[in-house]
Amino acid sequence: MEKQLHLNLLASRPPMAGGFQSSSKMKMGPSYTAGLTAGWWLWTFELMVNGIGDTKVKNPEDLSADTMAKDIGKVVEALYGDNPPPIMVIGHSMGGAIAVHTAAANHIPSLLGLCVIDVVEGTAMDALNSMQNFLRSRPKTFKSLENAIEWSVKSGQIRNIESARVSMGGQVKKWEESTSSPGVSNSIEGIIEEEEEEEVEEESNKKRMKEDDQETKKESVFTWRVELSKTEKYWEGWFRGLSALFLTCPVPKLLLLAGVDRLDKDLTIGQMQGKFQMQVLPQCGHAVHEDAPEKVADALATFMVRHKFTEFKEGFLW
Repeated sequence: MEKQLHLNLLASRPPMAGGFQSSSKMKMGPSYTAGLTAGWWLWTFELMVNGIGDTKVKNPEDLSADTMAKDIGKVVEALYGDNPPPIMVIGHSMGGAIAVHTAAANHIPSLLGLCVIDVVEGTAMDALNSMQNFLRSRPKTFKSLENAIEWSVKSGQIRNIESARVSMGGQVKKWEESTSSPGVSNSIEGIIEEEEEEEVEEESNKKRMKEDDQETKKESVFTWRVELSKTEKYWEGWFRGLSALFLTCPVPKLLLLAGVDRLDKDLTIGQMQGKFQMQVLPQCGHAVHEDAPEKVADALATFMVRHKFTEFKEGFLW
């Protein structure tokens, strides 16, 4: 979904630490993406939330909005010091909420714009009531990465198989086959809880669990990187007051939604008052950027040109 834009309105790109390249493609996965509009080309880097990808932090269980927003600011500071280039932050779902918290707290002083993808306070808060049930319904383990990708598409979590092949790799991890494996442990605990509720005879349950344990050790080699059920205490902090916070962010804002019915009262009023730009991309699931990457890229390019962050490169074929 890379779009080439001529950025002659901005200063030359400063040197980057860590080996980032100016020709990097736009990567949008289960995280927040910082699109840096510096130098002569649009290039981006992706920040993975705590516990996702290869991220290592002192307290991986601290997924509070405040901590993750500060993390984004610290990464930008580590890359650029006191002179960061103009930056546009893009976030999807929970990543979108963290992007809003980052912008509102001014953790990126050179922030140019903000894009939030399919996250609205009202809808998110309503969904939290059923989130634990959803997490319990997910497979605890997968036989392979391909099996995880297949599940993500068949379950409707992602509708684009090519995107699923990219994004699912960051959501699951491979574990070494041993009795101490967290993936196996969680799997068996889940089985214990469900069978004790549904079965009357305790001895029969124990026997069945033992058989399942042995089968799981033989077949399951991938499990979820983050135990989301353990982060429940942070959920409300991600989304409570998000709409008002979004509207107060002092930069041009773009809201991309899978359906107009997702708007809550505050955002409906704000949209009517012209406080942000909104675009609905129908026939998409919640993972809008994965289901329709080209449409999202077009929306972002149009937004940046409209606010004069950049201009289209002459002769470039869309």
